[in-house]
Amino acid sequence: MVRILFVCLGNICRSPMAEMVLKDMAQKAGLAREFTIDSAATSSYERGNPIYPPARRELARRGIPCGAHASRTVTRADYDRFDWIFAMDEANLRALQRLFDGDPQRKVGLLLAECGPARDISDPWYTGDFSAAYRDIEAGCRAVLRRCAPKEGV
Repeated sequence: MVRILFVCLGNICRSPMAEMVLKDMAQKAGLAREFTIDSAATSSYERGNPIYPPARRELARRGIPCGAHASRTVTRADYDRFDWIFAMDEANLRALQRLFDGDPQRKVGLLLAECGPARDISDPWYTGDFSAAYRDIEAGCRAVLRRCAPKEGV
């Protein structure tokens, strides 16, 4: 079982989109039982809130199921609970490294570093471009699935 956590600032746009995208990819690949996939926020601004409606609409437009979701804040305990923790941007990566005492087990990184040069996924809360965020998230999740799936599964 591979345990993956996606993290962004509020856990209402990018990180839950990544959670739902990877769950959908794993399901379609017949690998859903091989993964535990979750998402969280580095802030408490949106705690308890659902996925932001435009993010939910972008997922629906792509045919990706989006179940119940309530934003939560990442905790120090998450470091031990997850094998890989992917931040959506450098600011969240730095926040995670502070929380996790510098990432001694080297399990924290940027999602897009998995599929090319490390870069941020622009926050659609500010840009309004949920399609661009989705495309980046999809590329990152495909790379994560290839990296983490059992070799006979992908």
